[in-house]
Amino acid sequence: MTETQNPLTATGRTLGWGIVSTGAIARKVTPDIAALEDARLVAVSSRNQNSAEEFAQDFGVAKAYGDDDERTGYERILADPDVEVLYIATPHGQHYENMLQALEAGKHIVCEKAFTITAEEAREVLDLAGQKNLFVMEGLWTRFHPLRARVAELIESGEIGTPRWVQADLGFRGPADKTHRLWREDAGGGATLDMGCYVLHWPWLALGRPIGVVAQTIKRGTVDALTQVTVTCENAAAQMTMSLVSQGPREAVISGHEGFISIPAPMHQAESFTVTDAQGHSREESWPLIGRGYSYEMREATRCIQEGLLESPVMPWEDTIAQMEFLDEVRRQIEVTYPGHDHA
Repeated sequence: MTETQNPLTATGRTLGWGIVSTGAIARKVTPDIAALEDARLVAVSSRNQNSAEEFAQDFGVAKAYGDDDERTGYERILADPDVEVLYIATPHGQHYENMLQALEAGKHIVCEKAFTITAEEAREVLDLAGQKNLFVMEGLWTRFHPLRARVAELIESGEIGTPRWVQADLGFRGPADKTHRLWREDAGGGATLDMGCYVLHWPWLALGRPIGVVAQTIKRGTVDALTQVTVTCENAAAQMTMSLVSQGPREAVISGHEGFISIPAPMHQAESFTVTDAQGHSREESWPLIGRGYSYEMREATRCIQEGLLESPVMPWEDTIAQMEFLDEVRRQIEVTYPGHDHA
């Protein structure tokens, strides 16, 4: 998709979508799927039938599947032949099993980040997708925003010189409820899995994949509450902070020897940035998002499925695996593990 193309505009035949989960993120994303001209909301699944029906009514979804005496809501949506592609918005700890089941049922997938708990799980899912000839994409929405493409263009142009240093942070005050998914080990809770892909995004874009990682953390129970990571790349470095216990600036700065790019809060869904040269002269560029900003990733997934692709060139499988390998290394250093997922 070009920077100026409207992501809502149809690129081919209409696809039948299924929404897996009725939680907060599904409620944010679903309207942007519905807004696509070539999308049809076929079904939603939940463990609770009432929740599924309420969600369906709120967002105009045709069918609602909750658990019944014979099958789970998820099993019911997998059995629906009108559902071609699933948007999986369950907690991190369920993604691996959800995706394996979906692929066995012949469904294409857009899965929320973190894609899985471990890189090993990601490789297994994507290997199966290849065997089944099905499209799978991690829904890291920032990757698909036009602002991101423009920042990449500026870096490539050399306007700020060679990038040497990046700083990125993402933090907010997490819920006090200790049973919330962000604090639960079984749900894949913790700052690293919830925000790691976002704070890595800008350093990776500007500097390339890290070659060295040093991580430190403060834990709450068995998961990380605040984690700081320093990465080194070839002749460059970055500092990243992710926090579930403090409200941070949520900004990113990409610094080169001729200037720097400032991406304001929230840096993972920014609609503007500022370029400042070595003499202190600045200019701002604005790139307003359409809808809540999720339609870009859903347009990319739709286009790829329509064209028969198995992976997106914007978020290819190798990048998802490399990202999970980075998160694995961070967790190894801060000693955060998830029983049933991490294996010796």
